[in-house]
Amino acid sequence: MTVRPATARDAAALAEVAGATFALACPPSTPRAAIDDFIATALSESAFAGHLADPDRALLVAESTPGEPFDGYAMLVFGEPADPDVGGAIRIRPAVELSKIYVREHGHGRGTAAELLARALEEGRRRGAAGMWLGTNQENERAQRFYAKHAFERVGLKRFRLGDRYEDDFVFERPL
Repeated sequence: MTVRPATARDAAALAEVAGATFALACPPSTPRAAIDDFIATALSESAFAGHLADPDRALLVAESTPGEPFDGYAMLVFGEPADPDVGGAIRIRPAVELSKIYVREHGHGRGTAAELLARALEEGRRRGAAGMWLGTNQENERAQRFYAKHAFERVGLKRFRLGDRYEDDFVFERPL
């Protein structure tokens, strides 16, 4: 497996892997219509094209075979958090957000997420961040175990709008 920076050519492939993985992190009670709407808007090819063009973002892709669908991806967002709950919870500045890190189901438990995270941590340090933070759903125990294993500490709470309702997330942080 190789982890590399995503390029503008990867927007469609990123949208495809995002569409295949986003629901894996949602609580079972999340309405399918809300998941599908989020995928169609926030995780579309045009959304990823915009992310790839944004100098305050970095996207990484994990691929086993070049030219084949990606195994997973990660997205970093540099700068001060826009969410006041997050801004009040994190303690390490400057910070980078690990906005997304998703791996296809067949890659779970195989080190793909760990390698994406390691490269994301490197990129955060390279671009001058002192800490990394993320939000993950309070019901996503698998993700919480993963982040705890990788030295993230739960430091607060935030809300995430999905469809017509809010999901409750834990905020995690770690030094770089």
